[in-house]
Amino acid sequence: MAEPIRILLQTTIASTEDDWSIARFSLLRDYIQSINDDAGNSLFAVTARDRLSDNQGNDPILGTLDQSDFDELWLFALDTGDGLTEKDIAGINAFRKRGGGILTTRDHQDMGCSMCSLIDIGDVHYFNTKNPDPDDSRWSRDDPHTTYISWPNYHSGANGDYQKIIPVEPIHELLKNPNSTSGLIDFFPAHPHEGGIGVTPNQTNARVIALGKSLVTGRQFNLVVAIDHYTDAQGDRLGRAIATSSFHHFVDYNWDITKGCPSFVDEVPGNTMTKEPRALEDIKTYVRNVALWLAE
Repeated sequence: MAEPIRILLQTTIASTEDDWSIARFSLLRDYIQSINDDAGNSLFAVTARDRLSDNQGNDPILGTLDQSDFDELWLFALDTGDGLTEKDIAGINAFRKRGGGILTTRDHQDMGCSMCSLIDIGDVHYFNTKNPDPDDSRWSRDDPHTTYISWPNYHSGANGDYQKIIPVEPIHELLKNPNSTSGLIDFFPAHPHEGGIGVTPNQTNARVIALGKSLVTGRQFNLVVAIDHYTDAQGDRLGRAIATSSFHHFVDYNWDITKGCPSFVDEVPGNTMTKEPRALEDIKTYVRNVALWLAE
């Protein structure tokens, strides 16, 4: 029997009950751990943790990630600039240079901007004060309701609702769902203020594979960027990477609002994720696709 693929689910914040700590990603963790092969063997072994700091302020796992036996890192960047130290970043970059796969996700404005020094990943995430979208026409608030949150903040719907995604041709294998009538993943969980991601012409190994659409302005925005393997100037074959516009695509509250949210969330939630069975099936299919694709 093949060894299961080892996945680290990791936030960039310390464990705090009234925040988006890793405990609020329990449905994601449990689903990945439930995936079996045709013989009934577990495909994945999952470790889920929040950020810890040693005496020098570094995370003891991220700073030496390349020396670990993890195959994938799913990084939920929930900080506003202080979530990764230089040693953490060096460990993550070395992990990818030895072939490790990485999924990264963040949210509105400057959330997750500690990722800016990650190879490729820091280039495809756009923030308000760091690495802003090269299209300055997007330097404006999309979501008008939560006024204390600035751009990028695309309004794809209420927490608890789904959004209809727009696949980009040619259709990427991450978006295929053989169990749906369309053959594709059609739905993602929605969020009132998603972050910004994108690809510039010089990033030849990366492309936007899915778009969302603002329910407020009608403006389309990038939902997922996929970065494929390539060999760098040092001869290292870098692992695959994915950037998504919001961690709310993966958190318990956006899969099932009855799971609750931190007290600072004040937007009125929706409930179409629970009313439309295909919506939860689609995001789970996407998660399975991601876990397998990053390991190749």
